[in-house]
Amino acid sequence: MPETHATDRQLSGVRSLLRLWPYVRPVRRRLATAALVGVIASCLSLVIPLVLKWIVDGPVTDRDTRGVWLGALTLFGLGVAEALLFGLRRWLVARPLSWVEASMRAALYRRLQRLPVAFHDRWPSGQLLSRGTTDLMIVRMFLAFPLTFLLVNGVTIVAGFAILLVQRWTLGLVLLAPAIPLVIVCKIFETKYSKVARVSQDQVGDLTTVVEESVLGIRIIKGFGRHRSQALAFRELSGRLRSTELVKARLLAGIWAVITTIPELAIGAALVLGTVQVADGHLSAGTLVAFLSTALALRWPVESIGFLLAISQDAAAATQRYFEVIDVAEEADTAGPDALSPGRDGPSGAGPASDGGLRFEGVEFRYPDAAPGSPPVLDGIDLHIRSGETLALVGATGSGKTTLTALVPRLHEITGGRITLDGQDIAAMPREELRELVSVAFEEPTLFSASVGENVRMGAAGADDDALLRALSTAQAGFVHELPHGPDTQVGEQGLSLSGGQRQRLALARAVVGRPRFLVLDDPLSALDVHTEALVEAALRRVLAETTALVIAHRPSTVLLADRVALLSDGRIGAVGTHHELLQSNAEYAWLMSGAEGDGTR
Repeated sequence: MPETHATDRQLSGVRSLLRLWPYVRPVRRRLATAALVGVIASCLSLVIPLVLKWIVDGPVTDRDTRGVWLGALTLFGLGVAEALLFGLRRWLVARPLSWVEASMRAALYRRLQRLPVAFHDRWPSGQLLSRGTTDLMIVRMFLAFPLTFLLVNGVTIVAGFAILLVQRWTLGLVLLAPAIPLVIVCKIFETKYSKVARVSQDQVGDLTTVVEESVLGIRIIKGFGRHRSQALAFRELSGRLRSTELVKARLLAGIWAVITTIPELAIGAALVLGTVQVADGHLSAGTLVAFLSTALALRWPVESIGFLLAISQDAAAATQRYFEVIDVAEEADTAGPDALSPGRDGPSGAGPASDGGLRFEGVEFRYPDAAPGSPPVLDGIDLHIRSGETLALVGATGSGKTTLTALVPRLHEITGGRITLDGQDIAAMPREELRELVSVAFEEPTLFSASVGENVRMGAAGADDDALLRALSTAQAGFVHELPHGPDTQVGEQGLSLSGGQRQRLALARAVVGRPRFLVLDDPLSALDVHTEALVEAALRRVLAETTALVIAHRPSTVLLADRVALLSDGRIGAVGTHHELLQSNAEYAWLMSGAEGDGTR
């Protein structure tokens, strides 16, 4: 399980939110302007009680009608100005915050492309999707509203209480009395709510994973009639999320009740005390009206504290989840000299011409999540595929064939030994250069929501139409020309509109379109019928004659494409030779080629 539930290592909310600064810094001036506008607009509301005091103690007491109308127009003007300023604040933050969200999402996507395959093996895709969608929307909401209004309301509260104390310090102290208990309650709320907010967002990620898997696996679900069990699993996760959201709602309701009730009691006490002072002649009616109006104007800034803290804690949890991915180390472009095996030369020490081709020298590999002390998946692999040669890799299920081929383009990093291409250690090569030299086709063909041509050209960005047609011909993918728009036809998500054999042929075309120097094929013909397989093999022979190839094979027909065969058994090379030699000299190989099924480990 990835670190999505590692609440014991959470950063504090403030420290997490401060990490947003590099993204906010480019738009800081506009956000600061918006905050200033918000402060001015909010403070205008505090001027209204002072105007009311003037109206009551002046024109109303003196029965001055013109003065009353002047005061009314002043109040109207203040109200309009306040509304316009708040509208301006919203306009100021809309565009820059959309840019911040877009830049964060782009940074997350770039990082996902650069993270090692081992990371993607561990993390559910739904957790990653929720970080790039729901979590970033929560962050944008925080930047647009709570971030500004925590400042605006804070300034308003300070200014408001200063006015209250100046007007009547005894009544002002009555309203200030609840401050300490409110701070304590808010601190307790913040601690509890932050934990629940994190759990809620993790559960959203889990739910997203289930939905995505159900959509992509809809054929399996329908084919086996498992819609009820999937619905039950979804309902269970939804129920957990609902329970967590109810806990959040109860916490928010509790803090809202407390921070509403206590100030209301204080205002009531101040009203009674002020009324007594007016009756005794110690306080003017206008001052009492202004005092109570100011106190009422402060109700929203005070009562919104719980709401703003809740959104802030949601944003802090979302920020933590976002940076859990951003903080994962990217694939190193080159492993550097420290990664080279002791006693071996790097690229500057490339061997003579006889070292050409693809060579495995004492290669060892174990998965990053393997238990300490567990045996490696691959151990002491020594294998040389000469330049221009095709080697078939044969072994029982789970013997490590796919893992071995994934090491060549450095989808996984070896944990011992080294691999060389024409004498150059791949650990010292930039990944981009390495992956231009090595082309791969996996057993499970993956297509993207793009046109047929775009999917094939992923194997060589500069491939022209002639190269595309040649690759389709090699893969016997003539069916493409019968599609509604030929190579420009959109294949849809995962290419599920095509058959398994059609997808595999397009994946093979993608691997050969760039005429790579090194070709790695993982059982590329497994989904083809025997007639199509024979045609593909005939065309593939011409491609293999021009490249150095490593081909995983399970059937004799595929093995016969190779010059030599290597038998992989329990993570080691058990034998190397031609197909006929191994049939006569190796019982395990003969057994595998006879069609018997063998057991193996990962």
